[in-house]
Amino acid sequence: MYPDLSYLFHDIFGTEPDNWTSIFKTFGLMLVTAILTAACILNHELKRKAKQGIFTAERVQFVQKKTASLGEMISNGFFGLVLGWKIPYIIQNFGEFQRDAGDVLLSGKGYPFLGVLLAAAFAFYTYYTTKKQAEKASPKEDIRDVYPHDRIGEITIVAAITGIIGAKLFAVIEDIDALLADPVGQFLSGSGLAVYGSFIGGFLGVYWFLNKHKIKFYPFADSIAPALALSYAVGRIGCQLAGDGDWGVIAEAAPDWWFLPEWFWSWDYPNNVNNDNGIDGWRTGLVASCDPACMLKVTAASIEDACKECCGVRYCHVLQEKVYATPLFEIAASTGIFAILWALRRKLEFAPGLLFFIYLIFNGVERFWIEQFRINDTYNVLGFELTQAQQIASGLIIIGIIGSILRYNKSKKTA
Repeated sequence: MYPDLSYLFHDIFGTEPDNWTSIFKTFGLMLVTAILTAACILNHELKRKAKQGIFTAERVQFVQKKTASLGEMISNGFFGLVLGWKIPYIIQNFGEFQRDAGDVLLSGKGYPFLGVLLAAAFAFYTYYTTKKQAEKASPKEDIRDVYPHDRIGEITIVAAITGIIGAKLFAVIEDIDALLADPVGQFLSGSGLAVYGSFIGGFLGVYWFLNKHKIKFYPFADSIAPALALSYAVGRIGCQLAGDGDWGVIAEAAPDWWFLPEWFWSWDYPNNVNNDNGIDGWRTGLVASCDPACMLKVTAASIEDACKECCGVRYCHVLQEKVYATPLFEIAASTGIFAILWALRRKLEFAPGLLFFIYLIFNGVERFWIEQFRINDTYNVLGFELTQAQQIASGLIIIGIIGSILRYNKSKKTA
């Protein structure tokens, strides 16, 4: 597997793994790619609907201010805060940053006093330079038409931030014992993100943004439905490449009717990013380059350091039995859902919101189905043992069905 770019480049170009490119984690890169994919598709659909007259422009007054706004000074100050707080620490502890960049960036580690000094300096510099520029030119006012697709950058940022917050909240709620033991550490840890938490958090954030700018919800929801399906598939590519533990239970032999390659059915995930000696539900071993005796005796500070010392690579574990390649199953399913939604998007425009509710049905069915291949905690709900994801998926299916009926009937009444 490819926990970071150095392992991918090793297979492609023959370069050494665990070099400086290891700071670029595969899952993180694919997560960013998924967000950009959704933004591109959404932008395309919003522009198309604007040309049809479905979306109207918001008249916005732009004023050239004499000095920087408070928001501009805060954003630049925040950049200085991060720069001073984190960069010197990263330079001095690059090995730790290689192991878990998210943990370093989201923790309190670093030089906070230097960060505060640089934050003040950046904020003052922003104020001073804009004040000087404003003194040389007279203020100007301009009224422009702003369409939803002109706000795609703002929408993407809102969705990303609220989605990550939601994903983190759902992830820590899933492990209450760890949350109670270390609440601050769990929230600030760079690990642990729940897919449905991201979906719900992003939905609430974007819904607030749409209301703020008076953008029609249902046409927007129809525009984003195909984008969500394809971006989910792209995100699952990151799960598969990194081997992040979203795989399934131990796989049975592929059935006789299986016509796809064996690797699409099951994997043992060598060099997976989990790098765990004892993952619940699976037996793990060491890759071929390892010295097992060394691993038993080594006293390294971290499992990555132990792997490096005894195996020559920082990620040295492999599952002893192949498991279902559930990320690949979801990539295929989500790509198929995208294709269906893309084909239907024009035909269902007579009922705004219908396409989005159909997406909810597809998404719920897909996720409910895939959970049967995974090892997750289950809860008794009305006599049924369901995972947290299956409970949410059931809710999405019900909402999707009811919403589809209501939107279809309303379109018939107004026709």
